Amino acid sequence: MKERALNDVAGLEAALERANELKMDAISYMEKRPVIKTGLTSRADNEKRRKHILELLQADESDWNDWKWQMRNRISDPRLLGEVLHLDAVEQKRIEKVGNVYRWAVSPYYLSLIDKDYYNSPIYRQAVPDIRELVEGGSLDPMQEALTSPAPSVTRRYPDRLIINVTNICPMFCRHCQRRRNIGENDQNVHRDDIKQALDYVAANPEIRDVLITGGDALMLSDQTLDWLLTELDNIPHVEIKRIGTRTPVTLPQRITPSLCQVLSKHPPIYINTQFNHPLEITAEAKRACDRLVQAGAVLGNQAVLLRGINDNPAIMRCLNHELLRIRVRPYYIFHPKEVKGTSHWWVSIRCGLDIMESLRGHTSGLAVPTYILNAPGGLGKIPLAPQYILGIEPGKVKLRTWEGRIVEIADGEDVVYN
Repeated sequence: MKERALNDVAGLEAALERANELKMDAISYMEKRPVIKTGLTSRADNEKRRKHILELLQADESDWNDWKWQMRNRISDPRLLGEVLHLDAVEQKRIEKVGNVYRWAVSPYYLSLIDKDYYNSPIYRQAVPDIRELVEGGSLDPMQEALTSPAPSVTRRYPDRLIINVTNICPMFCRHCQRRRNIGENDQNVHRDDIKQALDYVAANPEIRDVLITGGDALMLSDQTLDWLLTELDNIPHVEIKRIGTRTPVTLPQRITPSLCQVLSKHPPIYINTQFNHPLEITAEAKRACDRLVQAGAVLGNQAVLLRGINDNPAIMRCLNHELLRIRVRPYYIFHPKEVKGTSHWWVSIRCGLDIMESLRGHTSGLAVPTYILNAPGGLGKIPLAPQYILGIEPGKVKLRTWEGRIVEIADGEDVVYN
């Protein structure tokens, strides 16, 4: 009994020592967390900006909550932007110069989220043209989507799934967009005849079980068109799931209306992937939009893009993923930035991405750890990247590194040969 009691005491001491180590690890992040602003903690400042925009546009609350009003009043004039943000003439001229090459527009809602220190705001930098976009480098189509399109509006890079591009319309033309070549000068949905040909291609290829509807922003389609398209996919027996790519919960949460959610609820299973890139984008309005989508039966995931000066920071990325989980959006991917022409000022090193992954794995819950993805050039598909945890494999044993950097060796079974 005495020996057992001594063991219990020793075990408790070891457990308390280990718990304290883990506590210190958590505290190192907790000390950084208070200085990271989110859309929820910045609500008072956002409200001031919102009222200012409403006054300039001579609009009221019902207008603000109407997604179609938001779309009609997207800001794409440097002078009006200057009035909203008090930009000087030099900055307005720079915006105009870039806008002559690359189209831009931003919803009043998203503009209301910009910090007072606008030029350093992650919101401003994602929404407003930057003179560095005119620096040469990169490709307009680094994924060579034009060479992986076996039918109109189709992009196919994998054995059992494909993309149908349905529109070039977005609530905001993100400055890091991989498809800026498709934006053009005018908003337009893909002609229904082309979508029908894409559907015919899906129907003719029984190995396709997963279809992603994207654009542009897929939720810029009308409720009626979405209902038609999802019904057509439901009627193809081998299509098991539908996915929708959209940034509307981030840039135009007013689009997530009860009528839209009613349409989505008719067509399970639907997986919706969005793109929150910074905690400032997670607002009460974004939460309400995500709540509605979840209640409609959609499964939500987030595909952040790793961007220099926006989220290339371990504490910011951890905060983003924590905030996403609070609004029921699962962190799914962190995309390494693609080498799109005009976006070189966003590019970061792969080492930066790996360091962020190292800061997440083990240090926070697995739910908050997305997969870090590099899209291979030439349309060769996604490559998952991760810090190296396997240090060596020999017959009968494997040497591993834990998330804390400790080295362990485990026994390994024999290889199984499958016929």
